[in-house]
Amino acid sequence: MSEASVNSLAERLVARFGSMLSSVDTRLDQVTVEVDAGDLLTVATALRDEPDFDFSQLVDLCGVDYLGHGQAEWDTGSVSATGFSRGVQGEAAGRFDWEGRPIGIDLPRRFASVVHLLSVQHNRRLRLRTYCDDNAVPLLPSLTGLWPSANWFEREAFDLFGIVYDGHPDLRRILSDYGFVGRPFRKDFPLIGNVEVRYDPERQRVVYEPVTSVVPRVLVPRVIRDDADLEQARAEAADHWQEN
Repeated sequence: MSEASVNSLAERLVARFGSMLSSVDTRLDQVTVEVDAGDLLTVATALRDEPDFDFSQLVDLCGVDYLGHGQAEWDTGSVSATGFSRGVQGEAAGRFDWEGRPIGIDLPRRFASVVHLLSVQHNRRLRLRTYCDDNAVPLLPSLTGLWPSANWFEREAFDLFGIVYDGHPDLRRILSDYGFVGRPFRKDFPLIGNVEVRYDPERQRVVYEPVTSVVPRVLVPRVIRDDADLEQARAEAADHWQEN
């Protein structure tokens, strides 16, 4: 959307919903509004039904885990002089084994559900974000009664993040196995997983066992910089090959 259209939509939202909006952001040519869980259905219904908004389509819905948000494991303040850099500092969320996993994390507003809406009538898009009040049992109202397309999206967020959508007609896993342990998109889920599966020829069946064949490791991309020393080395190497 154009800057004028973005600002116009933001002003209309503030005028209509007022204190029901926790925040309104207009960065990157898109409007993002935050709504408390208790006001979600009221605001969503108005966004769909009122002619000034007419967001008739729910394009996407996803879960978000803000554990470790704003923290970085990359050293961006200093670089090496040799043309290569390994800037990993410590361990980021997920780089641990099951015994060393974080326990008892208390992070306010850790989980959120983000909805992307489209108004075909007005050619506008809107991002709607709602944080869960309880990290132990992340609970939000289901939007399937307003936009049926939310059905599988909410099942995906439930499967991967453990967000429970109250009122969903068939809330169950959609991507992982029925016996899968944990929520794989949570930041405190080990990158190696909790269990591994193999076929046991003696028992003649598939068995689940603790992960032993995978070791957590940090994969660091190699960075080649175009600095003066490297350019001079390339030039000297080219001259050497030409002379010989």
